[in-house]
Amino acid sequence: MSSPLRHAIRHDEALARLRAGNIRFTQNVRSIEALTSQYRRDALVAGQAPFATVLSCSDSRVPSELVFDCGLGDLFVVRVAGNVVAPSIVGSIEFAAATFGTELVVVMGHTRCGAVAATIDVLKGGNSAPSENVYDIVDRIRPSIAEIVRGIGNDESVLRAATRANIRASADHLRHSSRIIAGRIAEGRLVVVGAEYALETGQVDFFDVPESTLWRASSIEGRRLQ
Repeated sequence: MSSPLRHAIRHDEALARLRAGNIRFTQNVRSIEALTSQYRRDALVAGQAPFATVLSCSDSRVPSELVFDCGLGDLFVVRVAGNVVAPSIVGSIEFAAATFGTELVVVMGHTRCGAVAATIDVLKGGNSAPSENVYDIVDRIRPSIAEIVRGIGNDESVLRAATRANIRASADHLRHSSRIIAGRIAEGRLVVVGAEYALETGQVDFFDVPESTLWRASSIEGRRLQ
């Protein structure tokens, strides 16, 4: 059997596939490939070859495979409340990059994130975290949003800005917290991007994407529509 690494695709192609899948999701359409992926179970027993890695929030309303209209074996998904970055998260993403050759890592937060809202509440002197473990999540979110919380704005605008800031901070942390990840980025073999899922519309907004990757992904999408 061939190695899963031979099936790795470039980060621009992976981004194009995710964006196309999300468009289908927002249109309430599912691809035949995703719907019939359960028939690939036997083929996946011997190994996997996910085309992208997604670090997302644990929120039950944001399942990556559905949001991007993907099936079994398509995505390597790491989920944790608030899409925060801890050593085990870094290790999981290193594993995907080194073992499967995935070139795209998407850090995906979402609107109305409860973990971010809880951190805002703590920073404003409201309710404290109910346990040390939950406080660890709050403590990881706190540095990136503290200045936003101290600023002027209504609760909704603060939550929106803080959510986006937390995503950017997690993506940046990943880029610089690992020799494996940083090395692959320097070699052009890995890209880490931010994304925000809108609960209200189902749309994923990608940001912090290298211009060259975004341009090539758009070109791929354009050729598919011709």
